[in-house]
Amino acid sequence: MFELDSALMADSIMIGDFPLSRLLIHRDANYPWFILVPRIAGVTEIYHLSEQDQYQLIRESSLLAETLVAVFSPDKVNIATLGNRVPQLHVHHIARYKSDAAWPDPIWGRVPAKTYTGQVFAGRVDPVVNELARGDFTVLLKQPF
Repeated sequence: MFELDSALMADSIMIGDFPLSRLLIHRDANYPWFILVPRIAGVTEIYHLSEQDQYQLIRESSLLAETLVAVFSPDKVNIATLGNRVPQLHVHHIARYKSDAAWPDPIWGRVPAKTYTGQVFAGRVDPVVNELARGDFTVLLKQPF
């Protein structure tokens, strides 16, 4: 049975589900930072997924990245699976700007995390949800503010 890793639960807020993956937003408001987590127990690497699920993950990742570009117009979208601290397979999608606090370096550990306010959170999440809800995406978000 799928359970979200406790570190991901602590560091993020659940937004909704694609057919394969749960979509989260990271609590660090410095960046538009979203995370896909395939809802399959015990998976730590993409190659652990069936071939069909690998394709589905790529489709969901691409759709999310396209949505981030449409909504936020970033200079770059960083997509990464690291898993050094959280072994559960999860894919980071971060809209990056040449003007952001960590550019051009990776975001991890560069600046202190910034807490969301309700208005900033809604401004970040609502347009993404509105775009994704046009397709095969189920919104699960309960406003955290």
